[in-house]
Amino acid sequence: MTLSRSDGFRVMTTMDRESELELVGRLRAGDPDAFDAAHHAFNGRLYNFLARLSNRRDVAEDLLEETWLRLVKHAHRLRPDTRLGPWLFTVARRVHASYCRSRILEDSHAGDLIGLWPNGRPLPSPFDALEASETGRRVARAFASLPVAYREALLLVAIEGLKCADAADICDVSAEAMRQRVSRARALLARRLTDADAPILASLKEITT
Repeated sequence: MTLSRSDGFRVMTTMDRESELELVGRLRAGDPDAFDAAHHAFNGRLYNFLARLSNRRDVAEDLLEETWLRLVKHAHRLRPDTRLGPWLFTVARRVHASYCRSRILEDSHAGDLIGLWPNGRPLPSPFDALEASETGRRVARAFASLPVAYREALLLVAIEGLKCADAADICDVSAEAMRQRVSRARALLARRLTDADAPILASLKEITT
């Protein structure tokens, strides 16, 4: 199995800038329907990110709830020109970092990767499709063994399709540092896999360049 931009695996939610700004305005005003709309657009993506970052479904669910609670609490303080996706991923990343500090969670922890996603998840990620095969399980285990900084770089750039500059803002690093993280993550992942997994690695290289 190979992954490419044409395979339809990208976990993206289409929202033009005008619609996003209108939604931000409604969130700032406390419109309950706006929170429902934001949840519908981003909940699956945020769960994907947090589950892969923590390698634990129960932890991801708790961190996801905290992420949405922070939107509810701080929505009135959003800037009118806020880019909602990057804002939410920044919050999710900080919530996860706070959890790691409080629990002293090791980067190398690899939980049960099979059946990680709940039923009814609206948008599949590349790893969802891959995990159905033995090759996919090898990739998932190798991915889970990467340090958190490398996992989040691949998740944001390869899976979510964010630009390196946006991913860099979320992770509070320079765009060049993010590009280096993505490159090093891809190289480290390659070293942990076999020659039989080369097509998948080639796809990740295509997506992240």
